Amino acid sequence: MSARIVVLASGVGRLFEALLDSGLESSVVGLVTDKPGARAVEVAESRGIPVRKIPLDDFGSRDLWQSEMLRQVKELTPDLIVAAGFMRILSPIFVNAFPGQIVNVHPSLLPLFPGAHAVRDAMEAGAAVTGCTIHFIDEGVDTGEIIAQEQVEVIPGESEDELKERIRKVEFILLPQVVERLLIERFGKGFQ
Repeated sequence: MSARIVVLASGVGRLFEALLDSGLESSVVGLVTDKPGARAVEVAESRGIPVRKIPLDDFGSRDLWQSEMLRQVKELTPDLIVAAGFMRILSPIFVNAFPGQIVNVHPSLLPLFPGAHAVRDAMEAGAAVTGCTIHFIDEGVDTGEIIAQEQVEVIPGESEDELKERIRKVEFILLPQVVERLLIERFGKGFQ
């Protein structure tokens, strides 16, 4: 039986593409997005991957939106859920429905610099080294169990965008490696 990966994405979809290009494409059974116009949708559609569009604005409350997210992701019966640039916090109900199955990529060496502005925060703190972390999502913000980390040196005088891009290049390599390892080790699933 092949592994089943569901990807959550809100944006450009470069991490999503890195997963697909790594050889995991046959295991990706769906993309779920809160942004119907995101480039990640185009990436999925161009490769024949089903897309579930669930914009927050279509619901009267965050709770209703989260319930619909949960329902639709459950329908896809994932072994692993990969948040690849998904810019929404998942509710405890959603997270607890998939214990140890939701992976996130964060652009810092957690527990340092959690939150939405990790690269800026690292630079403002004068960090000589930052990096990226692959971790399980739990009920906190960037507090879940760390799976893997890679360091990236902060080059004096570089811009925030330059550092972000260098971190992304590391993420594009590390995320597919971690996902493949998890599917084999934790879920005993192979690939088509």
